Amino acid sequence: MSKTDFQVVPLTPEHWPALEGLFGPQGPCYGCWCNHFRMPPKLRKPLLGEGARQLFEERVTRGPPPGVLAFAGDVPAGWLQIGPRAHVPEWNNPRRASTPLPDAPAEDERNWAASCFFVRKGFRSQGVTAALLSGGLDFARTSGARLVEAAPMDNEARRSADGLYVGPESVFQRAGFAEIARRRPGRPLMRLVL
Repeated sequence: MSKTDFQVVPLTPEHWPALEGLFGPQGPCYGCWCNHFRMPPKLRKPLLGEGARQLFEERVTRGPPPGVLAFAGDVPAGWLQIGPRAHVPEWNNPRRASTPLPDAPAEDERNWAASCFFVRKGFRSQGVTAALLSGGLDFARTSGARLVEAAPMDNEARRSADGLYVGPESVFQRAGFAEIARRRPGRPLMRLVL
């Protein structure tokens, strides 16, 4: 499949059952349910599993959409958490590769982060990540974002699929992102001005 074969839509409440189907009963990434960058570990870890699922469902119900889903026909194939940096405070932690630069503070809701990907087994290496990023950028533009940043891995060939939840650098490069900082080996901070 190519990325044109995937439909990418914001995760609104009517798409919640599709996200649950994509993530499965345990949720991805050891039951995280995309709360990893939303709260500190001491608050997040006790919630792993059902508590994390409930918290994320509440977030989706409350809105705005915290990201986008890719569909192959009726099958949910992937997810990208993308939205204002302010909504993922742990992503802005000063000890992370994704720490904001002074010209794009996390408090400015127009400064967005593409922080987490999840692609269903059977759809990996088929362009889902690129489709998610393209759809996510469209969502960011229509939502008034000024820029989108990411902190992908630059050596994806040596990483497991689970380790690539931040995305591979090559996908961001093809989408026009440029490296603006590198605080850790293998983890560039990249930006696309919209």
